[in-house]
Amino acid sequence: MARRLAAPRHWALLVHIFVSTWYLLFVAGQVLGDQNEELVFLREFPLVRRENSYEDFLSELLNSHKTEDPSSRTTRSEEDRDSLWDAWGPWSECSRTCGGGASYSLRRCLSSRSCEGRNIRYRTCSNVDCPPEAGDFRAQQCSAHNDVKYHDQFYEWLPVSNDPENPCSLKCQAKGTTLVVELAPKVLDGTRCHTDSLDMCISGLCQIVGCDHQLGSIAKEDNCGVCNGDGSTCRLVRGHYKPQLSATKLNDTVVAIPYGSRHVRLFLRGTDHLYLETKTLQGAKGENSLSSTGIFLVDNSSVDFQKFPDKETLKMVGPLTADFIVKIRNSGLANSTVQFFFYQPIIHRWRETDFFPCSATCGGGYQLTSAECYDLRSNRVVADQYCHYYPENIKPKPKLQECNLDPCPASDGYKQIMPYDLYHPLPRWDATPWTACSSSCGGGIQSRSVSCVEEDIQGHVTSVEEWKCMYTPKMPIMQPCNIFDCPKWLAQEWSPCTVTCGQGLRYRVVLCINHRGMHTGGCSPKTKPHIKEECIVPTPCYKPKEKIPVEARGPRYKQAQELEEGASVSEEPSFIPEAWSACTVTCGVGTQVRIVKCQVLLSFSQSVADLPVDECEGPKPASQRACYAGPCNGEVPEFNPGQTDGLLGGLQDFDELYDWEYEGFTKCSESCGGGVQEAVVSCLNKQTREPADENLCVTSRRPPMFLKTCSLDPCPSRWEIGKWSPCSLTCGVGLQTRDVFCSQIRSRETNETVILADDLCRQQKPSTVQACNRFNCPPAWYPAQWQPCSRTCGGGIQMREVLCKQRMADGSFLELPETFCSAPKLASQQACKKDDCPSEWFLSEWTECSTTCGEGTQTRSAICRKVLKTGVSAIVNSSLCPPLPFSSSIRPCMLATCARPGRPSTKHSPHIEAARKIYIQTRRQRKLHFVVGGFAYLLPKTAVVLRCPTRRFRKPLITWEKDGQHLISSAHVTVAPFGYLKIHRLKPSDAGIYTCSAGPAREQFVIKLIGGNQKLVARPTSLRNEEEALRVRKANPKETLQTHKHQNGIFSNGSKAEKRGLTADPGSTYDDLVSRLLEQGGWPGELLASWEVQDSTERNTSSEEDPNTEQALLHLPFTIVTEQQRLDDILRNLSQQPDELRDVYSKHLVAQLAQEIFRSHVEHQDTLLKQSEQRIPPVAIPPRKPVSSFTSMLRSSSSGEAAGGSRRPHRKPTILRKISAAQQLSASEVVTHLGQTVALASGTLSVLLHCEAIGNPRPTISWARNGEEVQFSDRILLQPDDSLQILAPVEADVGFYTCNATNALGYDSVSIAVTLAGKPLVKTSRTTVINIKEPAVTLDIGSTIKTVRGVNVTINCQVAGVPEAEVTWFRNKSKLGSPHHVHEGSLLLTGVSPSDQGLYSCRAANVHGELTENTQLLILDPPQVPTQLEDIRALLSATGLNLPSVLTSPLGTQLVLDPGNSALLGCPIKGQPTPNITWFHDGRSVATVTGLSHHILAAGQILQVANLSGESQGEFSCLAQNEAGELMQKASLVIQDYWWSLDRLATCSASCGNRGVQQPRLRCLLNSTEVSPAHCAGKVRPAMNPVPCNRRDCPSRWMVTSWSACTRSCGGGIQTRRVTCQKLKASGISTPVPNDMCTQLAKRPVDTQACNQQLCVEWAFSSWGQCNGPCIGPRLAVQHRQVFCQTLDGITLPSEQCSALPRPVSTQNCWSEACSVHWRVSLWTLCTATCGNYGFQSRRVECVHARTNKAVPEHLCSWGPRPANWQRCNITPCENMECRDTTRYCEKVKQLKLCQLSQFKSRCCGTCGKA
Repeated sequence: MARRLAAPRHWALLVHIFVSTWYLLFVAGQVLGDQNEELVFLREFPLVRRENSYEDFLSELLNSHKTEDPSSRTTRSEEDRDSLWDAWGPWSECSRTCGGGASYSLRRCLSSRSCEGRNIRYRTCSNVDCPPEAGDFRAQQCSAHNDVKYHDQFYEWLPVSNDPENPCSLKCQAKGTTLVVELAPKVLDGTRCHTDSLDMCISGLCQIVGCDHQLGSIAKEDNCGVCNGDGSTCRLVRGHYKPQLSATKLNDTVVAIPYGSRHVRLFLRGTDHLYLETKTLQGAKGENSLSSTGIFLVDNSSVDFQKFPDKETLKMVGPLTADFIVKIRNSGLANSTVQFFFYQPIIHRWRETDFFPCSATCGGGYQLTSAECYDLRSNRVVADQYCHYYPENIKPKPKLQECNLDPCPASDGYKQIMPYDLYHPLPRWDATPWTACSSSCGGGIQSRSVSCVEEDIQGHVTSVEEWKCMYTPKMPIMQPCNIFDCPKWLAQEWSPCTVTCGQGLRYRVVLCINHRGMHTGGCSPKTKPHIKEECIVPTPCYKPKEKIPVEARGPRYKQAQELEEGASVSEEPSFIPEAWSACTVTCGVGTQVRIVKCQVLLSFSQSVADLPVDECEGPKPASQRACYAGPCNGEVPEFNPGQTDGLLGGLQDFDELYDWEYEGFTKCSESCGGGVQEAVVSCLNKQTREPADENLCVTSRRPPMFLKTCSLDPCPSRWEIGKWSPCSLTCGVGLQTRDVFCSQIRSRETNETVILADDLCRQQKPSTVQACNRFNCPPAWYPAQWQPCSRTCGGGIQMREVLCKQRMADGSFLELPETFCSAPKLASQQACKKDDCPSEWFLSEWTECSTTCGEGTQTRSAICRKVLKTGVSAIVNSSLCPPLPFSSSIRPCMLATCARPGRPSTKHSPHIEAARKIYIQTRRQRKLHFVVGGFAYLLPKTAVVLRCPTRRFRKPLITWEKDGQHLISSAHVTVAPFGYLKIHRLKPSDAGIYTCSAGPAREQFVIKLIGGNQKLVARPTSLRNEEEALRVRKANPKETLQTHKHQNGIFSNGSKAEKRGLTADPGSTYDDLVSRLLEQGGWPGELLASWEVQDSTERNTSSEEDPNTEQALLHLPFTIVTEQQRLDDILRNLSQQPDELRDVYSKHLVAQLAQEIFRSHVEHQDTLLKQSEQRIPPVAIPPRKPVSSFTSMLRSSSSGEAAGGSRRPHRKPTILRKISAAQQLSASEVVTHLGQTVALASGTLSVLLHCEAIGNPRPTISWARNGEEVQFSDRILLQPDDSLQILAPVEADVGFYTCNATNALGYDSVSIAVTLAGKPLVKTSRTTVINIKEPAVTLDIGSTIKTVRGVNVTINCQVAGVPEAEVTWFRNKSKLGSPHHVHEGSLLLTGVSPSDQGLYSCRAANVHGELTENTQLLILDPPQVPTQLEDIRALLSATGLNLPSVLTSPLGTQLVLDPGNSALLGCPIKGQPTPNITWFHDGRSVATVTGLSHHILAAGQILQVANLSGESQGEFSCLAQNEAGELMQKASLVIQDYWWSLDRLATCSASCGNRGVQQPRLRCLLNSTEVSPAHCAGKVRPAMNPVPCNRRDCPSRWMVTSWSACTRSCGGGIQTRRVTCQKLKASGISTPVPNDMCTQLAKRPVDTQACNQQLCVEWAFSSWGQCNGPCIGPRLAVQHRQVFCQTLDGITLPSEQCSALPRPVSTQNCWSEACSVHWRVSLWTLCTATCGNYGFQSRRVECVHARTNKAVPEHLCSWGPRPANWQRCNITPCENMECRDTTRYCEKVKQLKLCQLSQFKSRCCGTCGKA
């Protein structure tokens, strides 16, 4: 059956593949033929013909079915099968790439008759926003018709949207007209039907699209912009605002609408005006005045504003892309009102986290998620409190999922199949019992702790993280309790009045009733209603008169009446005494007692009631009295009441039996600082000496009180603590401080207290600062510092940043949006610099020239004004401004020359007579004069006068420029009105091109500076020119490089640029040629030092006024002048030479030019000398021999030397450089001058080297080869003219020959190279150069150079060879790149550093071979102190000696030690090479100091000095030396000891009396400095003898005794003390004096005070609760009761009030039937394997009741260990004889298709083998 069903499917696939063309036509015809069913074939979706193979198509078809339509044709629904539709085809490509398009899928009908349903279906696609530059999709379709004529005319079409009739037709409007045309019946699929909805046009019909971008969906966004949302992510803000505007307050804020808000609506009614301010999240601020009606885009948010005469509306759909502040501007009329509402996003939202780590690493575990509060604006996680702020925020519940289901190692995979079983429950919440209620009534709270626990398979319960239990709600940890009402007082009805007439009392009963109506305790006595009150009966009272007075009646009657009156109870509360008791003795004097009660007669009940004592008024009768029982002589006389005298006599004897006596003293009132003791007075029996009642002694005989002083020693020092200051902050985290100082009470008598040093108080010092108010502050505004004022005067503005922040409890700040701060925002700007500015000139623009031709003037006006503090400019008197120069208000101007009348107008332009010369200054001069038109290469600090001679132009109108900038006079440059310019003392910034302008005529003069090293000083470049040059170099690096070469060296290969017409800087044309002349070895400048003694007449004496400046310049002795044409010819000749010969040719030309210059110098100097001897003024003499146009005042001539040598001044030798003709290699005899290269050939027979030198005295000539003196022989000869001749030269003669000319003033030397057949030759030197001082050093290749960093090193590599050898430089065998400066074979290393260190090689190569020489460069670092001292400290620690240490320093350090100690001295040093360290003690090497025990460690960096004594102390120094220098550092060791010293006497211990003494102050000193006494421990203390002081009578003072014991232990009692006025004598005796003497000095101390005011409390407890607590054993549980603290009146108090009393227990064990439980286990199950290592078996373990044998919760059995519920079994090796299953889960393994895994295949061999 399956095959039959599959056949049509295969047939359909084959047809689809092989007849694709027919299929497309068939579908097209099918679609077009069913138009009556509204099925339209879309042209926009071209069906792509599939050319791929059958397998590719099948794969694609299966994939499309798998992802788009899960049902295939074999599993189609009944409806599809009945209608015989084929399967849906693949989805077409999307009609759009963004913005939402449409895609379709087709199917065909397999039946010959029509099929029910559609053959096409659609879906949306590309639902991503288009980029802003993409534009509107409908507009793109309209613009596609721009190049199609409509009615023979082209139009630019714009879209017409929101057509109500046919929104899916393409209607467009011609731009600039009202023409609207339907260009297409339908738009492309995916085009929006309306601009404000997602509905799209498909096949010309508008289809509904929900916010989920699904066709036919009705899903809509909620007010928060969430698709299908419930509106919980935002909140509606609605308000009504009435601005409080006034004349002074023109603007006000209506509402701040935060970022992300939607559906904003504002309605203003009135004449005021709304405007907007914005602030983006990046802090950018903006403002929109909303001046007109329209739709605006403000910070990428669309704003629809409508303005009417009496109202304005503002709408913003949102979401807003910035914070909008809507403000209102006052129009001056009546106030307006604004209504607004918008949906504000909840910026703090809960966000679900990822799953936490799994609870188990294998065998099956679980993991949970959590939720965190997320700030949508700042994109960060914040505290949960921000999300709790919004009630709409509901924290998501955690999610639980299984994880790590793989079996654990050495297990059988059981957990993978059953991750959880009955024997491994999930974690659960576990709670402790509830605590006692916080209140016994009226509602309290009780709490408990809840934790997450987990139970393992053995039944052990352990506590785990809380998140593991978050899948279920956490049990409450707090609940209310005792919510019943507290007991209350209940008053009964009043009784009748106690009298029948007049005024009486009435009473009532008041009971304490609890919430159950029972009479109980616990009511507050303070709130108890009164129980009696007065009452009046209106009936008057009448009392009958007694006929016989009481006094007239008998004594028996009177006594009876007294007794009756004393015992009668009236209706008024009164004291009723009972009868006296019998006397306590049978003889002598005893006591009697009686009971006295406060009672009242209740007339209505005729009963007596006892009342509290305070209810009775008047004195209470005595309850005790003395009694006499007669003499104790054995006789008992009869007592006769009438024998009063005998009784009195007995009482007199009674008085003599008892008397007062002193018995010791009371305890001292103070323990230190001076107190008092009171003599104890007791009433004693004189016979028995036993104490008696004080009533038995006569009070009048009591002796006076006697006091004495005690405890006079000063009190020990202690800390005095002040009160905490108020907290510095009210929230966040503030600080409180208090004063804590060490004090000592010296005398309480004089109230003397001294403050001591802190180290004298032994106890730890209490803290002086503590944190306070550690909780988060509410958000508030925090301003930053004010920025500088925008103006220095005249009123400016300064700004500051004001942010909304919240100070957290840890002191940090959290920045919040401004909407969080409710208080008004602080000002962010303020006015500043409200002072008037000083007066200044304000200049207008120059007027036009006063003439139309010729010379005229221009003027401008000047106004004196000042800016006032209000910012307004005011015109003031011109006297208040500084003087204004005349040139600031008038200047000349020059126009075209005017035509003379009567004569044709011939224009003669102004002319400047320029001199085309080049000037080179060779020696320093004070002042030089020049004429414009030339070039001058001058030395710094030379004054320059530059003239501009003109014709047909007025000199005052001449203007000067420098580098294109107009020049005006200054302190450095003077622009004279006579046509010349003066520069005072040239400096590098003066170099440049100076231009003289005379009307249209302009001439330039270039000034360049020569440095101290005969190099031209680089011209400073402005920043703009540097940036421009950098841009050019980046744009064309090759061309720039060539230009650079041309500018830096005209003789380099880069001079081709000149041929191509590239123009360089016009001021640098001759720079390279002049540089060559300055560097030329034969330049006569080396002879100039001998002319320092010339007469001053030879110096320049010209001045500015000299008209013959140019002639005078010729006579200046130190400046060379030449014509520009001469140098132009040389440059032109060089440019015509081939590139490979240009460098050689240029050297010859420069040398030849130098020789010609020198010859000219010599010839003219002799003439000048003769003229000066004849005292003829110097005049210009033209050169006799026109070999050069150079003229110079130098003095030199070989002929003059012979003619007048004795008259000429002395000067150093100079060797003449000559250039002879080029040598031929085949010449048999070679004759040459210095400066040439001789190439020896096989036929060379003789070489003659000429050396000609001049000087006075005549120099001596010597020759050297390769640095060594030439040894003359019969083959090497010295000719009479000092020439060197080599006969029959051999290869050993090859080298550099140097001619040395020497006289008493100096020497000169020049070399010539002799090569073999033109092979390369390099001039070398085998020396070592060490440089530590010079800023620059030069040496020949082959030497070794050691120098400090920062030095300019030049390595000369002078090479020779024919043709000339090419030089290549290497560093460490790597070729050097272009950044290194190589000039004529020499390598210049500027500012060398350690990175430049290495081996530098010079390779000379030509066609005949190559030669390489090396120079080693070593960078020396002089010894210096390292910036980081970790290394030396590590060395000190590595010694392991743990001794005191000190580091030396250049300025010196110090270490103080005790005698006998050892110390380590470190010498921190660094340098290259590593410096050698030598230690010295007081200037002597430590090795030579006797008695100094020392060791040198760590290569000299550490010096250990042992057993220090007074001789070994002093200055230790370490000297670090290397080739670069040395450094001395020092440290001093000071041996000092501690000793005791007696100082001045301390303050007297008493101000009066006989106890005052002064103790000498004992101090511990170290080098006369007081230190802690602990340092002097063990030192012998000097004897201290106290000195008496202040031995005089003290003034009267109050003396007090100690307080007596309190009368009550709680509830409020009193205690007393005795206060007397005493005077202490100098003898030490204290005598009483009248109180008046003390009252005058001090107030009398109190003698009574309250005590023990605390409440009388006790522990109370409730009855035991039920025995239902947790089981702790068999039938054993726990029961609880409440224990609380209360007063004796029943008022509940906090438990801390009763902490001093033993607390009763609140729990106890009890018997409970519910705890009669035990663990019950079942039999073990069959083992899961018959063999192997993976078998296990389980059993059921449950908690059951002992009596019912039913299962109960397992926690009832937790008091006993839980038996194991699984174990391993059958751990025996398996036999491999047969393939059988070893676990009972093999069927499950087979179902899960796990047989392919080896661990399952081996255990389920039988089952997996059948699979």
